[in-house]
Amino acid sequence: MKPTRQADLCILGGGSAGLSVAAGAAQMGARTVLIEAHRMGGDCLNTGCVPSKSLLAAAKAAARIRDGQRFGVTSEPPHIDFAAINRHVHGVIAAIAPHDSVERFTKLGCQVIQAPGRFVDERTVEAGGQRIQARRFVIATGGRAAIPPIPGLDTVPYFTNETLFEITTLPESLVVIGAGPIGCEMALAHRRFGSRVTVLDQGPLLPKDDPEAADVVRQALIRDGVTLAETVTLLRIEKTPQGLAVVLNDGGHEKRIEGSHLLVATGRQPVVEALGLEQAGIRYTPKGITVDDRLRTSNRRVFAAGDVIGGPQFTHLAGYHAGIVLRNALFRLPAKVNLRALPWVTYTEPELAQVGLTETAARAQQGDNLRVLRADFADNDRAIAEGTPSGFVKALVTTRGEILGCTIVGPQAGELIQAWALAMSARLKVSALAGMIAPYPTLGEINKRVAGGFFTPTLFGPRTRALVQFLGWFG
Repeated sequence: MKPTRQADLCILGGGSAGLSVAAGAAQMGARTVLIEAHRMGGDCLNTGCVPSKSLLAAAKAAARIRDGQRFGVTSEPPHIDFAAINRHVHGVIAAIAPHDSVERFTKLGCQVIQAPGRFVDERTVEAGGQRIQARRFVIATGGRAAIPPIPGLDTVPYFTNETLFEITTLPESLVVIGAGPIGCEMALAHRRFGSRVTVLDQGPLLPKDDPEAADVVRQALIRDGVTLAETVTLLRIEKTPQGLAVVLNDGGHEKRIEGSHLLVATGRQPVVEALGLEQAGIRYTPKGITVDDRLRTSNRRVFAAGDVIGGPQFTHLAGYHAGIVLRNALFRLPAKVNLRALPWVTYTEPELAQVGLTETAARAQQGDNLRVLRADFADNDRAIAEGTPSGFVKALVTTRGEILGCTIVGPQAGELIQAWALAMSARLKVSALAGMIAPYPTLGEINKRVAGGFFTPTLFGPRTRALVQFLGWFG
């Protein structure tokens, strides 16, 4: 065992949260130790956001070739070289990887230890034959795919998001268990490449989103040829000569869904094992490490951030957590987590984006004090020109114009939601969006149209008409 190393900040986990904390701390002059046992970049770079969006980009390219006829452009059906698509996905990972590399963080001033780390007492971590004592620690070990207890699942091979991007042969028929964002995105991608795809879930599709918006995605998936079986009970999984069969209870009747390959996309669970949390006096549950609103654990020297604390699991939220941790750990500022303006996006086509409250939550909170503002992409000239008129924008505001939330389902929803996220973060009223000048023709005009709807009843109401007529008497 080497001598104990002293540090200002020691981070366990080199994913989105851990890297953001490490980069910030090192560049601000803190003595920083970063511990990562596996691949730098964590889930987002290697098995999550980056490969999935790269795969979706390839799937969109295939769809555009097929859809050209409606614009008067014809071509041969696309040839799908799935091995080349896989190379594209890994090429994107390789292009981004240097930003998350050991070399970069070493140059920033971090000591990077590539080994498992664990607490040996309340203020000491052991990793790679070294002991590190630090003023503050950060646990950012992320999460992994959650595997449901379905009888027979252990008798067949299956993919999760952690293994799906390694295959180089297109599945003939893919059964997806889980109709959340990962399941819907990967179902769409593989269907557009030519796989037969069935999505199964014991609940509804995209259950955390606005049901009306989720239904727009549902209908789009069906049009693309994805078979959906929602609110069904999965009884068991059986191995077959061609692959596998999922046996489910659909309305009181047993039904078999057969496929050549299986993807399990039923959520994620935090990585808390083998960290020595008990030795450090850190409380945790199967849902994650317990933290307060400053991201402090029960050991006040230790913070936790990102997926390991449970709750919403997004890369951008992990980055936000990093900022909270740095302000608390290095500057002793009592910064607290506030998810009021947290956005999220499902990258299907159309995309579904949300920030703040959904309509159901806003009605429960505000009652008669709520106004729902809405516009359809079918009335947006740019969406019509590009052949993407499906979907809508729905904003939830109080009668005084305070923005509570926004749902967007439609083209580039993930980009369009950012105007509403900014307005909510800055606590701007809906008048700020209504008053901006939006270039024409753009999809972004729809945000101005929605916001302007707040003033329509007053602007074009009987009082305004009477005022205009009265002022007309004076020439």
